[in-house]
Amino acid sequence: MSAHPLYILKLLLTARRPSKTRDMRAVSMPFWLHGSYDAVTFFGYIITNNDREAQLYNSLPAEGYHPVKYHETIHLRQAQSLHNCWLLFYLRYGWYHLQGLRARRHLKNAGYELNPFEMEAYANMYDRHYLERYPDGCATGWQHYARMSVAGRYRAWRKQNFR
Repeated sequence: MSAHPLYILKLLLTARRPSKTRDMRAVSMPFWLHGSYDAVTFFGYIITNNDREAQLYNSLPAEGYHPVKYHETIHLRQAQSLHNCWLLFYLRYGWYHLQGLRARRHLKNAGYELNPFEMEAYANMYDRHYLERYPDGCATGWQHYARMSVAGRYRAWRKQNFR
């Protein structure tokens, strides 16, 4: 059953550091998702559009694979790479989102599509062994995209067409 919109506060108050989160639990909260997003990482939880998706992600073992859940797990590992801090992850995420908005005349959803965190997650969500390449568990591939200009990220996005 979908959670009440204010349930988001409980998730925020019970959040754990990224390194303390082994497997992200999924919660159905369609009120918080807009557009074509399948899921969102929120302080160690996966927010989904419906109960069926939440049950699917929760039924997978911690090592289980589903591309969307893996995409969200990459975000968890990215937060670990930022001093193991959700707040730093979301501040950087917001900064990169604002940077990407400069390209919105070329790409409707540029703030999201050209965000280095999303670029890394989309580029690797079908490679189920991607995170194993990082011995410390932190995903730092986003740094490659962060060093690019917004125009460079747009060229990389067009070349690889992440979505």
